[in-house]
Amino acid sequence: MDFQVVVLAGGTSKNLVPLVSKEVPKALLPVANRPVLSYVLELLELSNLKDLIVVVEGEDAALRVGGWISGAYVDRLHVEVAAVPEDVGTAGALRAISHHLTAKDILVVSGDIVSDVPPGAVAAAHRRHDAVVTAMLCSAPVSGPLESGSSSGKDKSKKPGRYNIIGLDPTKQFLLYIATGGELEKDIRIQKSILRAVGQMEIQSDLMDAHLYAFKRSVLQEVLDQKETFHSVKQDVLPYLVRSQLKSEVLLNGTLQPEENGNEKVSSQNNQLMLSRILSNASTPSFHQLYASGSNGFASVRRTHKCCVYIANSSNYCARLNSIQAFSDINRDVIGEARNLSGYSFSTQNNIIHPSAELGSKTTVVNSVVMNHVTIGDGCSIQGSVICSNVQLQERVVLKDCQVGAGFVVTAGSECKGEALARKEK
Repeated sequence: MDFQVVVLAGGTSKNLVPLVSKEVPKALLPVANRPVLSYVLELLELSNLKDLIVVVEGEDAALRVGGWISGAYVDRLHVEVAAVPEDVGTAGALRAISHHLTAKDILVVSGDIVSDVPPGAVAAAHRRHDAVVTAMLCSAPVSGPLESGSSSGKDKSKKPGRYNIIGLDPTKQFLLYIATGGELEKDIRIQKSILRAVGQMEIQSDLMDAHLYAFKRSVLQEVLDQKETFHSVKQDVLPYLVRSQLKSEVLLNGTLQPEENGNEKVSSQNNQLMLSRILSNASTPSFHQLYASGSNGFASVRRTHKCCVYIANSSNYCARLNSIQAFSDINRDVIGEARNLSGYSFSTQNNIIHPSAELGSKTTVVNSVVMNHVTIGDGCSIQGSVICSNVQLQERVVLKDCQVGAGFVVTAGSECKGEALARKEK
């Protein structure tokens, strides 16, 4: 498809301490006993997108990720691993490698996605609309993007979801408004020029940005060059492109003048917005047309570019490993609703246990993930937990809803509930 693909694989994410470490960067965190990055790489391979730049924060992490890729994907993918400084953000990472980007269109994919949505479908929609950006949206988990129900059936406390508020045209192909959870207030404000242009808009809070984008390279590079303070693709680059896709002017006394940035206030009802026809006096027939009005006092709106969306089918699985809770949920999901992704099937106790793990006598393990070279002593009880590689649990350990980082030793008789256990970094 002549797309260059950039996979933003992160480094040692603070959100995932203690599961990540210098030895196990985020990209190599195991999901069903294989690095999370493998899910993205194989998804791209299935769409015949094989020319990749994998961007990793930190030289050490890049070496580890590069070493794993060269062993696992030799002769399958053409991968260049690029190291960028830590904490530069997703926009900063793209800025750092922009001199490597030469194709007409760029596919930017987060390395922590576990999904069965074909990236090729996003790329095709992008080309079909001749858009400057096409963002993939998928159904948000019931309790919010960072928490999803596990397959264990236990009652999780429902934390307030960090929603996206997304405005779409009636055909649900064009992205007209986006605000992330951190920006949301009781009321949201939408530019009048956009409302005049679309006539009808649907605002949804049940979709999440999956961090998979197709960009027109020339526009992406222009934004990165001109907006040096932009740190995040999701929070800076995408909203800027959405806001700037309409240029609005007002005809006064026969002279065109820039319209003041008037906003229309829309009240949100408990963050569950489903509004259509939010402007009754819309003066224009369609967002898809370039138009100008010659009447005094009416706005002339000129579309400068298109921002589009690809909405994944609700039957598809799509999650991001961006928190400890998500790590636990995804590991459980891939032996349940998303077992087509891992190839695993349920064990009797809903576990994934690596063949190299050793379990002592009178030990019970339920609804848990036990990774490679784990040793569990006699008389242990493990429930709803994730045990990373090379962990040693001594005898009579009781763990409930815990995450144990690689190489950690849990001393005999310990009882832990809802804890994250890991070695301290030197």
